[in-house]
Amino acid sequence: MTNEGEERVDKQKVNKKSVVQLILVIVLVFTAGYVLFVGITVGVYDIGKIGNSMKYGLDLTGGVNVVLEASGTAEDPVTSEKIDSSILTIRQRIDSIGVTEPTITKQGNNRIRVSIPSVSDQEEALSLIGKTAQLEFLGPDDSVILTGKDVVDSKGVMQTDSSGVQKAVVTLKFSEAGTKLFAAATQKYQGQIIKIKLDDEVISSPTVNVVITSGEAVIEGMKDIDEAGNLASLIRGGALPVKLDPVEIRTIGPTLGQNSLNESVYAGIIGISLVLIFMLVMYRGLGFIADLALLIYIMIVLSIMAALNVTLTLPGIAGLILTVGMAVDANVIIFSRIQEESRSGKSLLTSIDVGFSRAFGTILDSNVTTLIAGFVLFFLGSGSVQGFAVTLILGILVSMFTAVVITKRLVKILVKTGLFNSNAFYGL
Repeated sequence: MTNEGEERVDKQKVNKKSVVQLILVIVLVFTAGYVLFVGITVGVYDIGKIGNSMKYGLDLTGGVNVVLEASGTAEDPVTSEKIDSSILTIRQRIDSIGVTEPTITKQGNNRIRVSIPSVSDQEEALSLIGKTAQLEFLGPDDSVILTGKDVVDSKGVMQTDSSGVQKAVVTLKFSEAGTKLFAAATQKYQGQIIKIKLDDEVISSPTVNVVITSGEAVIEGMKDIDEAGNLASLIRGGALPVKLDPVEIRTIGPTLGQNSLNESVYAGIIGISLVLIFMLVMYRGLGFIADLALLIYIMIVLSIMAALNVTLTLPGIAGLILTVGMAVDANVIIFSRIQEESRSGKSLLTSIDVGFSRAFGTILDSNVTTLIAGFVLFFLGSGSVQGFAVTLILGILVSMFTAVVITKRLVKILVKTGLFNSNAFYGL
């Protein structure tokens, strides 16, 4: 049975087109790797290495630490709800510049501590978190009807409509001046949309059904009470009912430092190199293709992280290295299936098709369970835990693509070249 499989490989002739494709792939992979990890200069264009484009967390590069103190009056005291709304607004503003993993905590009853990584300018940090959120109600022509200072309160509640069905809504309560402005606007724009805009982002676009003169309004169309509560919090935060003053601001150094980053990078390089050598020794030709696919995988993941401004922390590096092992694990499963099919007497190309097909279900199941854990960590965790979850989720998705799509394509190109007409070369 094995001899028949070997004869089918022996009968293959050299396919010049496949040879050219294989050479192009190898050249492109190593060229892209050199550009990403070393950088080149082409004329007036300086294409820097990807490490310079990455954002790093507080544990690696430090940042700015700001303590904000809330002040109120006897008539308008500082409450826990107002502090929570301010924290939500600050987090939304920082998140709008990328996944920077800020650390925002409440201190006592009237203080908020904000630590922002990768920011060294104290004035930049203050402008980022210290300014008042701009909440605006806009007419269909984008004219400003009223602003956040005219909103006294907003809540997410369950309300029963005329048919007896309960639904989640957001309630609004305006000041005296806001009541007059809103009444005039609802009369003017009846049947049209009034947009609610927070920090240049439209967060709701309700339609005016009736003229509202009571100083209270309801935003409908919420999916559930959680969505209604979040929108109400944004509106309250936009109004910023509490005044925040910086009482402490200082630049903080990395908690672990550049040495930890370098050591992590070196450890990653050594670990990945050992994996590449292992695959090459154990699976030979197939291992060579797995190594190419693994290099492609690493470059894709790092490029996506840089493009999305994902903040890299030491836990994130650990998540990335973990997914490298998972990507290799997928290739091991696939190659084992190919070996099984080859032993049954199938030709190499047939063994490849059947092997990938049968391995896909196992790879999908194992990765889905890990993805579930990653999403749980992301939605329930915070800070560096979320950073670990982001790299884990991203790595799993890309590793599945490279293992199932790229590796299969590259293996077929290698076989079709006809340069290596021996099952032993493919580790079979």
